[in-house]
Amino acid sequence: MSSTEADAPASVAAVIATTNRRPEELRRAIRSILDQAHPGRIEVTVVYDAAEPEDLSDVAPPDGGLRALTVIRNGRAPGLPGARNAGVERSTGELVAFCDDDDEWLPGKLQRQIAALDRSGADVCASGIEIVSGDRSILRVPSGDRLTLADLVRDRTAAAHPSTVIVRREAFLGPIGPVDEAIPGGYGEDYEWLLRAAKAGPIVVVPEALARVHRGASLFADRWQTIAEAITYLLAKHPEVGRDRRNRARLQGRVAFAHAAMGHRREAWSWAWRSARSRPLERRSYLALAVATGLVKPGAIQERARRVGRGV
Repeated sequence: MSSTEADAPASVAAVIATTNRRPEELRRAIRSILDQAHPGRIEVTVVYDAAEPEDLSDVAPPDGGLRALTVIRNGRAPGLPGARNAGVERSTGELVAFCDDDDEWLPGKLQRQIAALDRSGADVCASGIEIVSGDRSILRVPSGDRLTLADLVRDRTAAAHPSTVIVRREAFLGPIGPVDEAIPGGYGEDYEWLLRAAKAGPIVVVPEALARVHRGASLFADRWQTIAEAITYLLAKHPEVGRDRRNRARLQGRVAFAHAAMGHRREAWSWAWRSARSRPLERRSYLALAVATGLVKPGAIQERARRVGRGV
């Protein structure tokens, strides 16, 4: 490789998976990526999952420049994991990044994260987020400049949102591996992938909000069976997340809440009991019991959590 090639700015492949439910938000996400002040090539690949691709020529950059937009159908397993992997397969950038179709990258995101990757030599970089819900705006930023497996085992670290992740392609296709398409419903795929990324090496963090997450109705808002199955799958695949009492209680409490929302009182009580035994102060176990006994509706709890930028 010549010195000129070695000094060339890295090319970036940004993948947006969509079901065509939010066409205006999708265009906002595309523009926020193409407008990044990065001197290298940026290719946005929009992957339509279980939806007919639409014409995005109104936001497409001119042909032949350092910006490109590609639109494809998901030819892999249906769902978010398959769509993300399909986008990575179709693209060619040295660095792979993701953005949800209703989120947006903030100015300077790529510059700051690529600089952090170059300084650290790490394969993965994340950052904080600004959560917008109605007229409220909340900042969530990971503490410190690195995320390790121990950090993720102790806490989900929701601030390390998939819309902030950048990873070297060779690591994504190699030691870390692609997004897990077997996880039920694709629920929690981002956390599962981060666990594998952290096992391969530290995740460098830019401790500021570099993506804006627009918090609306979740795709999983009432898919309780999927949530329960996916968390059970995660605990079986990554037993280390159950070794930390706080994290184990959190996950068990979420399973309890899901069963309570489905009216499975026996299962809800069983999982709530496990959660409370793991950590008596885990609030989700008691919320699950409140739902299971009919004292409160699950939707009311979800809405309250959504307003403060958190999940149940």
